[in-house]
Amino acid sequence: MPENRPIRRALISCSNKLGLADFASGLIACGVEIYSTGGTRQHLLELGIEAIDVAEYTGFPEMMDGRVKTLHPKIFGGILGRRDNVDDLNSMQDEKILGIELVVVNLYPFEATIAKKDVTRDEAIEQIDIGGPSLIRAAAKNHHWVTVATRPEQYGAILTCIEETGTTTLAMRRKLAGEAFNLTCSYDSAISNYFRSESSSNELPPQILMRLERSAQLRYGENPHQKAALYSFPKSHAASIVSSRQIHGKELSYNNLLDLDSALSIARCFAQPAAVVIKHNNPCGSATATKLHVAARNALDGDSISAFGSVLSFNRTVDIETAEVLCEPDRFIEAIAAPDFEAGAVGVLTTKPKWRDNVRLMQTGPILPPDPEHTVRFISGGALVQEADVLPAFHSRWKTVTATAVEDALWEDIDFAWEMVRHVKSNAIVLARDTSLVGVGAGQMSRVDSVEIAIRKAGERAVGSVLASDAFFPFPDSIHAAAEAGIVAIVQPGGSRKDAEAIDACNEYGLPMVFTGARHFKH
Repeated sequence: MPENRPIRRALISCSNKLGLADFASGLIACGVEIYSTGGTRQHLLELGIEAIDVAEYTGFPEMMDGRVKTLHPKIFGGILGRRDNVDDLNSMQDEKILGIELVVVNLYPFEATIAKKDVTRDEAIEQIDIGGPSLIRAAAKNHHWVTVATRPEQYGAILTCIEETGTTTLAMRRKLAGEAFNLTCSYDSAISNYFRSESSSNELPPQILMRLERSAQLRYGENPHQKAALYSFPKSHAASIVSSRQIHGKELSYNNLLDLDSALSIARCFAQPAAVVIKHNNPCGSATATKLHVAARNALDGDSISAFGSVLSFNRTVDIETAEVLCEPDRFIEAIAAPDFEAGAVGVLTTKPKWRDNVRLMQTGPILPPDPEHTVRFISGGALVQEADVLPAFHSRWKTVTATAVEDALWEDIDFAWEMVRHVKSNAIVLARDTSLVGVGAGQMSRVDSVEIAIRKAGERAVGSVLASDAFFPFPDSIHAAAEAGIVAIVQPGGSRKDAEAIDACNEYGLPMVFTGARHFKH
């Protein structure tokens, strides 16, 4: 086992100088000699903190606008030299290499740079750190003897340990080394993703590098016996539940987060004011209208029993009228996500209903239409990656296949139903009327069962509604059930070997049917 040898020399080179002055001053007070470079050394000197110039020690000047300054054997030998290896120690003595026991380095702000509007490629390239990752990896590799600090949050514990014992423990060095390798891995991942984003290829990449940062510990997962945490993609600027600000209510649960994410993904698909009600990760209500409070009422009435204990999302600021609808008797809402909440609406939601103390209010900021992206689902031994199902409705490819044409007044409901069915678990059937969900059949092994459930949920509201199916009808029996329930139009992908039988069944009832040529399975 290595000894916990005294820390006598520290190399400090930091882009982020937060907390650096206090840390460096503390090291000086402990008798630690500081070596530094360029801007970092100048920062320390201006604060009256003595730091030896790395160029003075190596005898090699900083050059190429700072691209080359620490890449020198006298630096890396001092970090990588094994203190229990005779050959290493002889080499250090022969080449007059001083041992460096503490490396304090953070990296050029590459991700912050590429996140700026109109940043040029040259500007991005200049923020790719070379020396920093090399120093961090060297120190982390030799953590038996060297301590590596990569974040200001680590400074306090390191300094306390040095003040008390003159060094750090092996356990601390191991922990810091692991965090260091996480940092360099994440940094390289961000650079790799940047270069991949510049590619015009439509091919899925041969490798996907994901960087996730824990943003919250959750009380538990889907069930109390499962540990869980929330992780975020760093530097993500799109409105999301992960990046939203909680302005009221108790802690979000794992299931709340799943449901809110589903609700938000649906709400952002609509241009008109929209309300979405989610229960167990399926929409049980959704509506659009010219006024948000009308959409809210229609969405909640879509399946009022299932809506009890649901989560909601809106694509507009929640106003007082909408809040009043949400607080009507016999309603219970777990969480609400919206771009913003009027002050009066917050007052209503947090003082009026019985559930006022518990409801979570999540402010997402402006919600934009979805951008094409990939979805990743982990399975045992790997992951499935696909393009997101954001295919727009290409009306030019749709075809009315029945003798009866679709009435003009029904097209708005057909569009709404076709948008909604993509968000329901397969086998998926939705009934819509007046751009509101009135019946949903989700996640059944048989499409016939989904049709029956959707019709039963809708009850009398099925009369005059349109039906959307996420995939083709393999048999005409569901057509018969739809016609008997009073459904007035059907939209489905088509493509079954028995399409002719489904068309004949529709013609028997004078029921118009549209083929879209696109399927919307959601497993």
